[in-house]
Amino acid sequence: MGEQRLRVVAATPIPDELVQRVVAADPRIDFVVEQDLLPPMRHPGDHPGDPAFRRSEADERRFTELVDSAEVLYGIPGERPDQLHRTAAANPGLRWVQLMTAGGGAQVRGAHLSKEQLERIRFTTTAGVHAVPLAEWAVFGLLAGFKTLPRLEQHQRRHDWATGRWIMRRVEGSRVLLVGLGGIGGVAAAKLAALGAHVAGTSRRDAQVDGVEEVFHPDELAARIGDFDGVVVSLPGTAQTEHLLGREVLAALKPGTVLVNVGRGTVIDQDALLERLRDGTVGFAALDVTDPEPLPADSPLWDEPNVLISPHTAALSDLEDELIADLFADNVTRFLDGRPLINPVNTVEFY
Repeated sequence: MGEQRLRVVAATPIPDELVQRVVAADPRIDFVVEQDLLPPMRHPGDHPGDPAFRRSEADERRFTELVDSAEVLYGIPGERPDQLHRTAAANPGLRWVQLMTAGGGAQVRGAHLSKEQLERIRFTTTAGVHAVPLAEWAVFGLLAGFKTLPRLEQHQRRHDWATGRWIMRRVEGSRVLLVGLGGIGGVAAAKLAALGAHVAGTSRRDAQVDGVEEVFHPDELAARIGDFDGVVVSLPGTAQTEHLLGREVLAALKPGTVLVNVGRGTVIDQDALLERLRDGTVGFAALDVTDPEPLPADSPLWDEPNVLISPHTAALSDLEDELIADLFADNVTRFLDGRPLINPVNTVEFY
């Protein structure tokens, strides 16, 4: 009997050297990449590619035929859920899709796939690939709040050497709550503990994470969140997490709390957040994610003096494409050997 081979088609940009790297890791795959059919990347991690890219009608037919011949897709066309819907319906041989984002479950949910398709096709995300840069940004957000970045910027813009000095809070000895103890939370815990913070976390399961002194259930947030000087949110956007930090929970914060969100914007009730920013309950908010995205130009969050907005870019790093390729290569071997895949999408809650 001949060797089992797996036909992988790139639906999203990937450099040739990374294709070779994946094939070298497991030569049992045929990794098909037609670079002229894929949009050029403008920077590392640019999975949709240049929005100005257009295929001719003939090239679009070629691309569709390739995608519809895949047993495995590396990415989804255009990073668009509607294209995943089309492909899943047109390609009955599709068995697995490697999504490019850590929160790829939202793309699967948005594709509105049938029960048969969800049972036939496995989906995996890139969770963990972005943990280090996001954890670093979380620490940065906490430091920006503790060290009064908005006030410093205000004086600098006015060319004003303030006559009065003011106290800046220390991370060492502070109490920080990590709402979510997945990959991002785990890395953030180690970094914050190394800085001398007392770190607690929330989890729906019995989690033990290095650097975390205490873990409690998210249902206890309203009762416990007031114990902390800083809060870092790294949860995915699901029906279960929507507005988990809602009006009641945010009202229970200690005055002046620093709040950082590197998860999904839907986890925090932004209207309630705005109220707490204006009454001083939240002293500073660093938001890499908002609800919706992009944040509308008329959103009052843009002009709040104690808010730092990052356009969902904190996860990107120059190593992203390599890390995703290595993760995919590991999963290829697991897929072919019949072992569990890393980062499978929960197709009930879609995370």
